[in-house]
Amino acid sequence: MAEIAEPKNAELTATGTENVRELIDRKLSVRVSPNSYLIAGFLATFFAGLCLYIEYDLFAAALLLFGWIVIPFILWGDRIVFDGKRLVRTGIVPRVWARINNSECALELDAVEQVETQALRALKRGGSVFYRYRTSFVGANQRLIIASGGESYRRMIRSVLPKLSESLLDNRSIELRDYISEPKEALMKAEFAKIPSTEVLEVSINDFETLRKTKRKKPEFGDEEMEKADYLRTLANELRLSGNLLQALEVFRRALFLNPKDAWLLFEFARCLHSFAGAEKNARLEKRAMAGLRLVEKRAGDDSRLLARLGESYFQYGDWKRATKVFRRTLAKAETSFRSVRGMAEISLREGKIAHVIHHFSNANRVAEIPALRRWSESERQYFSRLNDDDEYLDMEVSRVNLLESLDRAKVTSLRIAILSLPAIIAGVVADLTLLSNVGWAVSGTAIVIWTGIVISRNLLSERVQIDAKE
Repeated sequence: MAEIAEPKNAELTATGTENVRELIDRKLSVRVSPNSYLIAGFLATFFAGLCLYIEYDLFAAALLLFGWIVIPFILWGDRIVFDGKRLVRTGIVPRVWARINNSECALELDAVEQVETQALRALKRGGSVFYRYRTSFVGANQRLIIASGGESYRRMIRSVLPKLSESLLDNRSIELRDYISEPKEALMKAEFAKIPSTEVLEVSINDFETLRKTKRKKPEFGDEEMEKADYLRTLANELRLSGNLLQALEVFRRALFLNPKDAWLLFEFARCLHSFAGAEKNARLEKRAMAGLRLVEKRAGDDSRLLARLGESYFQYGDWKRATKVFRRTLAKAETSFRSVRGMAEISLREGKIAHVIHHFSNANRVAEIPALRRWSESERQYFSRLNDDDEYLDMEVSRVNLLESLDRAKVTSLRIAILSLPAIIAGVVADLTLLSNVGWAVSGTAIVIWTGIVISRNLLSERVQIDAKE
């Protein structure tokens, strides 16, 4: 394993390398998101095929060697390691780049300013969804991204997120922190709790659509029922995060039968139902989920933490009007709710009210409980203040954002052209039609080159223009 950069520009040492090796051996590490490496491998393979077609066999062999051996080897060694105080990226490419631009490969936990998790539906089967999670740690002009794919990701989440302030985490990151578990273990718990399988529960979807209620005598809620309801709540969230949505909904329903007035339980049930509605593309279930969130508003009482997360959920689902109402209610009860002030700033930004954005970020800086949040909110305040006061800087940023949107559209178009040209290449080679193959390679190759240029340009333009760039 190559050497790892120590924080605060300290020199690399063999001891640091040995520590990283020990951490990897203890599996306190996870491979980085492989997207960039997959793109590089695809490009190498494509141009290897082109070189082979024009009989540049040596170049083709070199590109294939690079795409199928070198890149996977580099990817295998590119990991993010957690040593208890910082996240360290160990890959060859990021270390070389860090040396070139005099930056760091390590992110101290005290420097983390935002943690965001995306859930991508990779595969759907019945009432179960296979989720891929991508968690980003942002701070100190760095962004480290880890992707799910095994126990190493779960270990990393369980080790890192509890050490961070909850104000740094978005809703999904909080849920992962509290409930992430091994999927097989969650299914085993469901089996012990006598929860029907997904195939059996598929017939119960209509119950959620029609609001049909089964007449059952509710138990008297005592300590035993409370303990069982808490257990079912935990199990339901574990099933939900592992993608077993139908079983999670059934467990939530049983927990709500035992404790129907628990606002947190209802909140998590509504988010699970919304996830299931999105997977099924069921508008009626989505409306039911939003109705559940509105019911949470009534039952939340003075729980400012629940109200802040409820507002974030509304914002995430696109109901900005309801999110604004909830955030304002939260601030009326707890003026120091950083999440609510930040939410108000994001809503004001969506509405184009820059002066309000500046005001809310100023308040966020005032109520932030840790230095990292104060640094982040202050940098946001300075950025939007510059936009508000400097018309030339505003024009530069608007042009940059518009260009990014144009590049996104062009990237999709060029990739589609490249893919649609592949059948022409294959048909020309199979049928020995040289002209057809030449046209296919020319069109596809040009589109791939344009797509590559767009990807590089977009990465360069994704960063904001520095505030002091003109000073």
